[in-house]
Amino acid sequence: MPIVAQSTETTDWVSRFADDVIEESERRAPGKPVVVASGLSPSGPIHLGNLREVMTPHLVADEIRRRGHQVRHLISWDDYDRYRKVPKGIDGVDEEEWAGHIGKPLTSVPAPKGSAHPNWAEHFKAAMIESLAELGVEFDGISQTEQYTSGAYREQILHAMKHRGDIDAILAQYRTKKAASPAKKQQQKPVDEAELEAAEGSGAAAEDDGSLGSAGYFPYKPFCGNCEKDLTTVTAYDDDSTELTYACTECGFSETVRLSEFNRGKLVWKVDWPMRWAYEGVVFEPSGVDHSSPGSSFQVGGQIVGIFGGKQPIGPMYAFVGISGMAKMSSSRGGVPTPADALKIMEPQLLRWLYARRRPNQSFKIAFDQEIQRLYDEWDRLDAKVAEGTALPADVAAHSRAVGTASGALPRTPRPLPYRTLASVADITGGHPDQALRILSDFDPGNPLGSLDEARPRYDKAEAWISLHVPADQRTIVRTEPDEELLKSLDEQGRESLRLLVDGLADHWSLDGLTHHVYGVPKVQAGFPADATPKELPAEIKTAQRSFFALLYHLLVGRDTGPRLPTLLLAVGQDRVRRLLGH
Repeated sequence: MPIVAQSTETTDWVSRFADDVIEESERRAPGKPVVVASGLSPSGPIHLGNLREVMTPHLVADEIRRRGHQVRHLISWDDYDRYRKVPKGIDGVDEEEWAGHIGKPLTSVPAPKGSAHPNWAEHFKAAMIESLAELGVEFDGISQTEQYTSGAYREQILHAMKHRGDIDAILAQYRTKKAASPAKKQQQKPVDEAELEAAEGSGAAAEDDGSLGSAGYFPYKPFCGNCEKDLTTVTAYDDDSTELTYACTECGFSETVRLSEFNRGKLVWKVDWPMRWAYEGVVFEPSGVDHSSPGSSFQVGGQIVGIFGGKQPIGPMYAFVGISGMAKMSSSRGGVPTPADALKIMEPQLLRWLYARRRPNQSFKIAFDQEIQRLYDEWDRLDAKVAEGTALPADVAAHSRAVGTASGALPRTPRPLPYRTLASVADITGGHPDQALRILSDFDPGNPLGSLDEARPRYDKAEAWISLHVPADQRTIVRTEPDEELLKSLDEQGRESLRLLVDGLADHWSLDGLTHHVYGVPKVQAGFPADATPKELPAEIKTAQRSFFALLYHLLVGRDTGPRLPTLLLAVGQDRVRRLLGH
């Protein structure tokens, strides 16, 4: 069943962009499907920062679909970009061997050894396509290799070459500014991957916006007919015959071709992008902060697109996505987490929510450390508020965009138990399913789990987080024998606290019951009711609780801290708890 759009009271950023995009699309192409776009370069692992390039237009496109409009979300796979550098840390890739392919199109570079895919680009595209399917992202994929090598852009290429003087004049404005203001250049944001690819692919006598040599400016870059690399310089071009002569600075090969029949090359990035805006009729496409800095491709493209008879799309700048404990991501560096990495440890709803709840120009972090437990707690609280009807309209909208799309709801965990609880159980049991089911069934004795599948896939995500991201020295190992030395050293108050706990285990054997019981023991020892609230208690009770908790951790797992005690007690089991506590 399609998910109905939220009420008009919704004022989240997605709705506001949808309003603007629908209006602009009707102005430009009335009656035609709305076109939004993303661009991804499969030059290496496509990371969680790149995912914002997709999720921003996806969320806007989905809102437009919810309103009953036709919309196309195009993802241009920039697989005809040059292979710029060998990413570090890729299994099956020898850095020295693959460095020999630098300068070739990504689709002409071999896939890592052991891959089932035909080339480098397809290898990295495949993982992203799988993740987008899990996230519920609908899109039309466009291979730029197919577009260029099939001749789909032939008229646009010839048009760009014919108007190269006009393009050069636009670009010259920014070249002059750069040359005149070196101090300002240092203050600009660093150019991003696509701009670097254009820059490094243009050879010694070229700018990042095309060949500028003794023969003049050319916005087109042939790939060499001998070595396949783009280390070429156009030395002559005739507009009437479209004869183009180029020379390769890598292998020395040169040839003259007829551009009206030649399909082994591409427009340089700063011309290619606006050409596609016009060709595809794009109304909405975001860009990263690198693309949006003064003189960069989005700004320059806004002027060049007119040469192709098009208009610049509505293009919000999106900020970087970080990872807890890691620096800004770059796909040219090894070890950057991908959407597939995130989806191993979190449900698609949570990952969608992280992108939906923040405006594109707000940076945020995705947690692979202990912070993921807090994020899940926050998500579960929002889920409850939405169910109760007490959430704010913008929060309701973000929640709706997270749990499903216009096509329907995403699959979800039938019994979404707290993530931190599931992680603790997976940790304590070492992922043993029978033990995990026994413990989880005790959480709510009145409504026990009939099968671990009821807690999946959330349980599997929590188990994966424990195994992949919690260091071995932080894993929980329950003691096999009582700590007799510590037990003998306890004073009367310490022994009494253990007796009070053990005596009440059977009556409180559930998650809520043990939570109440464990916190209540120090209160009872101090002469207060077990259900006394913090306001009714002196500050010393908190100190007593901390000391009691530390004692239990030492006796159960031999450390100062560990999983939440109610969860730990359920996991250990009543008989073993009694034995380890000396009873």
